[in-house]
Amino acid sequence: MSPAEHTPRRVLVSDPLSARAIAALRAAPGIHVEERKGLGEPDLLPLVAGIDAWIVRGATQVTRKLIESAPRLRWVARAGAGLDNIDVAAAKERGVAVLNVPGANAVAVAELVFGLLLGLLRHIPEADASVRRGEWDKSRFMGRELRGKTMGIVGMGKIGRAVAQRARAFEMTCVGHDPLVPDADVRAAGVEPLALDELLPRAEVLTLHVPLSAETRGLIGADRLARLPRGAFLVNAARGGLVDEVALLAALETGAVAGAALDVFGSEPPKGSPLVGHPRVVVTPHVGAATVEAQEAVGEEIVKLLLARMAEAPAVPA
Repeated sequence: MSPAEHTPRRVLVSDPLSARAIAALRAAPGIHVEERKGLGEPDLLPLVAGIDAWIVRGATQVTRKLIESAPRLRWVARAGAGLDNIDVAAAKERGVAVLNVPGANAVAVAELVFGLLLGLLRHIPEADASVRRGEWDKSRFMGRELRGKTMGIVGMGKIGRAVAQRARAFEMTCVGHDPLVPDADVRAAGVEPLALDELLPRAEVLTLHVPLSAETRGLIGADRLARLPRGAFLVNAARGGLVDEVALLAALETGAVAGAALDVFGSEPPKGSPLVGHPRVVVTPHVGAATVEAQEAVGEEIVKLLLARMAEAPAVPA
């Protein structure tokens, strides 16, 4: 047996993973696991020098400097969907594979979409606060129903399809847009496929489920908000950079958009954002995937995927 086969592969876990995921990783033969959470770039620099693989969630920033300081690094694995905390271009230049599991939290995000929508349309946060103040003013909280409305779903991957399934249970009509998903697959999900600019005028509720990239940043700006039916509702439980927040605020002020439900912001936490205190906005602190079930799933799936990729590749000599 060669020396390389005796040398364990080092895996750094720098964000929280479920106990079951860590146990599965530690149980794999030839793997040495190091857990170091909550560290910034200066503290990570000495740690990455000898690692073969790196597992993160959303908090760790995998920068170019860190990637270039990790000569043995071959895999960066994101326990979740988005890759905006990873310098994917730098990884590609170095031949480092970037892995993720975009569908593992689909149910959690889809359920949050409807929690946010119901909170928004039925004024649940304000009504809760009112009762806690000792008030009982039913007339202030006249709401709207989801039934009969058309939902526009931008992004028809696993999350978008999970949203569509739940929208149908609310007796909504669904139209969807995703240039990467065949129209036949969109129709199979019970959704009418449309070009984005055809979808917007029909979307009484617009929900976004696409990754943040150079192409999608600012996807929903003033022009596209203006194409929505007057009084539409917007939900963003994907990435904050997809929406021009200045344009959204202006649309809320004029009533062009009746309300927005936001789990994500362009800058997090959104200190000083006028959207946070707006009376027609419901906000949550980026908790789309924050369920016990989703965290178990993303952790276990990313470990399974990483171990499979590692098993396919020969070890690098120490």
